[in-house]
Amino acid sequence: MSKEQSRKAKALAEGSTPVELPYRPCVGIVLLSPSGRVFIGERHGGEEAAGMPKPWQLPQGGIDDKEDPAEAARRELYEETGIHSVSLLAEAPEWLRYDLPPELVGKAWKGRYRGQIQKWFAFRFDGDETEIDVRNPPDGHKPEFASWRWEDIERLPDLVVPFKREVYEKIVAIFRPLTTA
Repeated sequence: MSKEQSRKAKALAEGSTPVELPYRPCVGIVLLSPSGRVFIGERHGGEEAAGMPKPWQLPQGGIDDKEDPAEAARRELYEETGIHSVSLLAEAPEWLRYDLPPELVGKAWKGRYRGQIQKWFAFRFDGDETEIDVRNPPDGHKPEFASWRWEDIERLPDLVVPFKREVYEKIVAIFRPLTTA
């Protein structure tokens, strides 16, 4: 962490606002089954749980330096689930963002960000479910999810932590037409 980041994290811990902190650039993935249901993973918990018992979420993750967002989405999906048999269906027309609740600012992501700004992509799952392994992700990656299931897209906002709900409502509005195609 740089001196500037340390200064900002310390200021946040002392009660200042997170306005100066940037958003973490990130991708999110809506993975559709052949029947139009959406992959959702049950989180292990951690800093983002915000008091919820094992919240659910869609696969997501940071964008590496100079990485194309669509390629980042494919990489994150693979790292978190082992899934590689996918076809790109759509990209959200805009970046979506959320702010962390005050009690998590300065703690999540080592105190470097106030929230995330996310580019969302929809993919169709073209593989067999034996490809999915959230408990033992490939290449030594730490498991993000304890379990997974296919879910109706309309239910997603009710399954996530409250501070992500608005983003998930937008995701549903953007990608719902793909679930009936």
